[in-house]
Amino acid sequence: MGVKVIRWDGTYISDELRQLPPGRYAVESVDDVPQLTEEGERGILAALDELDGGRGRPLSDVVREIRRELPRR
Repeated sequence: MGVKVIRWDGTYISDELRQLPPGRYAVESVDDVPQLTEEGERGILAALDELDGGRGRPLSDVVREIRRELPRR
């Protein structure tokens, strides 16, 4: 379905909300999203350079590593 961005006046229910199927949703303001720090931006650019240079890791390896780190239920 993808992300829906809405502007809400506090009373009117927008078409974007009306179009969503029943379910649970988390809503947060996108007006207060913190800006990337210079260090964060450099890190992202360095990671993209690594990927462009063919030095990335396969997604399946990353997912496997994340699953190993998750607590067992």
